[in-house]
Amino acid sequence: MFWCEWAWLPEGPCRDVLFEVESGRITAVRQAEAPGGARRLPGLVLPGLANAHSHAFHRALRGDTARGTFWTWREQMYRVAAKLDPDSYYLLARGVYAEMVQAGITGVGEFHYLHHGPGGSRYRDPNAMSHALAQAAHDAGISLTLLDTCYLAGGFDRELDEVQQRFSDGDAAGWGERAESFTAQDVLLGAAVHSVRAVPAEAIGEVAGWARDRKVPLHLHVSEQRAENEACLAAHGRTPVQLLAECGALGEDVTAVHATHLAAGDVALLGGSGTGVCLCATTEADLADGIGPAGALAVAGSPLSLGSDGHSVIDVLAEAQAVETYQRLATETRGHHGPGELLAMATAHSAIGRGDAGRLEVGARADFVAIDLDTPRLAGVALPVVPAVARAGDVREVITEGRTVVADGAHTTIDTARELRESITALRA
Repeated sequence: MFWCEWAWLPEGPCRDVLFEVESGRITAVRQAEAPGGARRLPGLVLPGLANAHSHAFHRALRGDTARGTFWTWREQMYRVAAKLDPDSYYLLARGVYAEMVQAGITGVGEFHYLHHGPGGSRYRDPNAMSHALAQAAHDAGISLTLLDTCYLAGGFDRELDEVQQRFSDGDAAGWGERAESFTAQDVLLGAAVHSVRAVPAEAIGEVAGWARDRKVPLHLHVSEQRAENEACLAAHGRTPVQLLAECGALGEDVTAVHATHLAAGDVALLGGSGTGVCLCATTEADLADGIGPAGALAVAGSPLSLGSDGHSVIDVLAEAQAVETYQRLATETRGHHGPGELLAMATAHSAIGRGDAGRLEVGARADFVAIDLDTPRLAGVALPVVPAVARAGDVREVITEGRTVVADGAHTTIDTARELRESITALRA
């Protein structure tokens, strides 16, 4: 049993809430005084947060301040990718996932395309890098959706460069065969199309069909950069969203990541098909990508989720607040997304195929995130607006499926700062 002075139930903050838990699931919810033997969770308890878009190895680039654009930053990212192997990736990812858990994130969608060895050489286990991520997530205590990513081209009518060879399975059939062979306990396998520039149109349809046949989530980078839109128009006479629609790669089980530079018709296509959109506001700011039309997408019918992407920040609450802040900057108007809407974005586990998480009710996963209401940041803040103010630093306790993984703000089994420092230092050597 877990007793909360305050808990954010589907109707909002409620006082004196008792949760009964069996086999990692909430079996009963009621208001009651704290019974003897119940685990007391401090402050305001939120559902576990969801990080719908992660590239774990990008964490090694945090703090980069070089002048340039997304494309110059990408060259630095490729240099990190070139150095990783299953052992070093496991160590880095374990620290990254532990940092996520300490921020209240209980489920992550890993957009995984670093599949093979240098030059595209195959490991003895063709899914060695996937297994490294799965083990890292298990050790950190976070639920993993592995979005196995198809990556076949260096651009429209361009060959793969040396580093990109590590990403490719040759064709969509080869990608599907390797992805199908991956299994790991408690890992949900999904699919991803890296982008319309990295996967030819005919292969996009194959990957979308693979995901649809298996009823698993499909994610895609979409219109992150204006240059991508221009290149797609030049190659196909269509925007990336229009091309995806023709390929059958939109729908309720699909999430478009970024969707920063959309035409009005693109917004209507995404919303009308029920395609979700994952916003990665702090990364989009860090890489100078631009501000996406979050408000218009929500009105059009696209469910919104959040991701930390390049991990310049790992704080889903900060991501939610940045979405609102950037809409204010773009429109010069306040109040686009209320606190409850921001929390819904921050707990959108359905985007990564985990519809049983992200809410505190009977039948849901017993994932609890206790926010310390006595920090200077939250002093005097009314409970209903906490999601619009709280940050990762206010997280004190995290329970995943009824098991404590963060206590008093620290991971219970991993020295997160030490592991990140050591793994990143080794990569930079």
